Amino acid sequence: MRIAVSSDMDEPVARLLVEELRGRGHEVLPHGALRPGADARWAVCSERAAREVADGRADQAVVCCWTGTGASIAANKVPGVRAALCADAYTADGARRWNDANVLALSLRLTSAPLLGEILDAWFAGGPSEDAEDRDNVTRVERLDRGRTAP
Repeated sequence: MRIAVSSDMDEPVARLLVEELRGRGHEVLPHGALRPGADARWAVCSERAAREVADGRADQAVVCCWTGTGASIAANKVPGVRAALCADAYTADGARRWNDANVLALSLRLTSAPLLGEILDAWFAGGPSEDAEDRDNVTRVERLDRGRTAP
């Protein structure tokens, strides 16, 4: 799987994230502080990673900043992206299952090495729900991306 990864800081957890993803057999497309010479501002690098997903150049993305909040906000501004800020494995599983999230947002401050592994395990083990209500919710969010709402 091709995964775009961005971080606004060259932190140990960001480097570990890239190492973990590659160790799991994924191709990593680095952005921000993970790519020498790239713009590392969280809004810029998170948007660029999210656009890789929206444009079909990456299957998923992981965006990081100190709290994870800014990275998730920036990624969610890109149409077609459903970014979820996940601080634990349960949230990561639910984001994939109920929200069909395609971008994982992480906090560089709160994510430890063991927690990172648990979150990634849950994220990659999960997939979108086939439940009609869950699919209807995702479809509604997709309509919102296009500036439309449904009754």
